Amino acid sequence: MGIYKEIKQDFSNAYKNDPALNSKIDFLFNYPGVWAIAWYRVAHKLYKSNFKRMARMLMGFNQLLTNIDIHPAAVIGQRVFIDHGFGVVIGETAIVEDDVLIYQGVTLGGVSLTHGKRHPTIKQGAVIGAGAKILGDIVIGEHAKIGANSVVVKEVPDCSTAIGIPAHIIEKGRCKDPFMHNMLPDINKEMFEYLLKRVAVLEHILVKDNKDILDQDLELEHIYESFINSMKN
Repeated sequence: MGIYKEIKQDFSNAYKNDPALNSKIDFLFNYPGVWAIAWYRVAHKLYKSNFKRMARMLMGFNQLLTNIDIHPAAVIGQRVFIDHGFGVVIGETAIVEDDVLIYQGVTLGGVSLTHGKRHPTIKQGAVIGAGAKILGDIVIGEHAKIGANSVVVKEVPDCSTAIGIPAHIIEKGRCKDPFMHNMLPDINKEMFEYLLKRVAVLEHILVKDNKDILDQDLELEHIYESFINSMKN
């Protein structure tokens, strides 16, 4: 497929992925992600034709306009949509396959200074949530979903959902379900709730069997309160 057809397909894909797009004026001024991909198509062709300096200059100009940093050597498939787009970084050896959806603030970065493949591979149909950081030569499987602000340093299987810092797999085998950001579980909250309940159980055991320990705990609590009050004054 030629560059013109690829860019035309990128433009039409924006209408499919964003219900807020109502007019060509909106498209012209409010969709930096689509324009960044369009400029990338041209720069990538130049880079492959050994006009590497010109390609880097073109993408530098694109970065000034869109605040999206895409290395012209990266491989980006068809119908990739960068929604909003500000702050997106796609490294030199990154591979993004067809029909991937990327939200703002995403980084497809490397963790090695050596040459060779050092950036992630995003398989077909994956969704990368806002602010997610995917680091290293790892594979994000087909139709996988990465939660917002997650830091992914290990591979994610096909049809899986990964969230957290570092990211953990919370669901597998759900390819066709939509990516509902508001339905993702809060792992940290659940862990804190577990710890609080566990501490409450232990305190109950101590209070029941060791009255002396309870008296010492109350004394320490008074000392702590006195310390806090003195700090405020």
